[in-house]
Amino acid sequence: MSEHLSPEYLVSLGQQFGTPLYVYHAEKIKEQYNKLTTAFSRSRPRFFYACKALTNINILKYICSLGANVDCSSINEVKLAIQAGFSPGNILYTSNGIAFEEIIEAQSLGVIINIDSLSNLEKFGRHYGHSYPVGIRLRPNIMAGGNLKISTGHDKSKFGIPVDQIDKVLNIVQQYNLHIADLHIHTGSEIKDVDVFVKGIEILFDIIPKFSELQFIDLGGGFKVPYKDGDVETDMQLLAAKVEEAFASHPNPGGRPLEVWFEPGKFMVSECGYFITKVNVMKETNAATFVSVDSGFNHLIRPMFYDAYHRIENISNPNGTPKRYSVVGNICETDTFAWDRTINEVHEGDYLVFHNAGAYGFEMSSNFNSRYKPAEVMVKEGEAHLIRRRDTFDDLLRNQIIL
Repeated sequence: MSEHLSPEYLVSLGQQFGTPLYVYHAEKIKEQYNKLTTAFSRSRPRFFYACKALTNINILKYICSLGANVDCSSINEVKLAIQAGFSPGNILYTSNGIAFEEIIEAQSLGVIINIDSLSNLEKFGRHYGHSYPVGIRLRPNIMAGGNLKISTGHDKSKFGIPVDQIDKVLNIVQQYNLHIADLHIHTGSEIKDVDVFVKGIEILFDIIPKFSELQFIDLGGGFKVPYKDGDVETDMQLLAAKVEEAFASHPNPGGRPLEVWFEPGKFMVSECGYFITKVNVMKETNAATFVSVDSGFNHLIRPMFYDAYHRIENISNPNGTPKRYSVVGNICETDTFAWDRTINEVHEGDYLVFHNAGAYGFEMSSNFNSRYKPAEVMVKEGEAHLIRRRDTFDDLLRNQIIL
């Protein structure tokens, strides 16, 4: 098990690189990836890192060095993955309501493609027929995940082709003699009940016999990681056992054993991330004691967007007396990180760290209020490397055309 970065070390990084600051612990990523490969050591599925969680090129290079594959949600993520060293055969591109030209570009790069609409599936058939293997993303009509905004498999979700339209899929496949290599489902994020994955597999078992050239079954991602004390992580050993049992009892009618794929994103990088801020102002009111830090939802939007919980620690005073605070940001908008939270006694100038900041932290940041995006640092083998410099004023004007 990798050790967490100590409060003292995180304070030193905040002082060295300035705040706000994203810090990523490389060995924690490796630890999470090893959990997956160890749990599934008998069946050896393929794991595709869902890089929308964190796309810094250095993080992608490190994940590539671990032997993982990569899952991309846009053509630019595909290009980043190639630049990071992933070979096209290890890059999965799952389109979502995009212009067909993007799929054409993905095909020209030689990556694995999943299609999520009847419209683009038919266009693909017209262009490529049987010449290029392709996957289909299906919507299983399963409600799962920790928040409706991150649930993607339910019957009102925009994602995938509804399973009740399978006859329309088959008509297109037959009409254009498509080579369907995989079926893909993804039900959501923050899934701790492994039976959700089993339920998805059972839905696929009714559909698998309809496709004679299948090679892979893609069960998506959404594995749970602990955010609060007492939170559980998705039981990978149990998931592996149940997946192996399900496929053993349902051999592929086409003959060849089907390879199972997963797309872990948050599971891989959430816990590697630390977001370091500095306390600007303490404000006492009748309602609360506000701790105002040098950041806001322009840098970490998850608490406001998803009501997400991030553990907050006063790393300047790790052994101080616990008190109740409301931690807020410095932008001209309501940007509450935590309301009435117990934190060791805080003073102006202290450093606070937000844990589990590796996934969808920097990746969803913005320049709202014309504030700079933070720097990013990767700690690898005990050494801190700056992997993105902090914005400067020139960056705010970089793409503007001054008349």
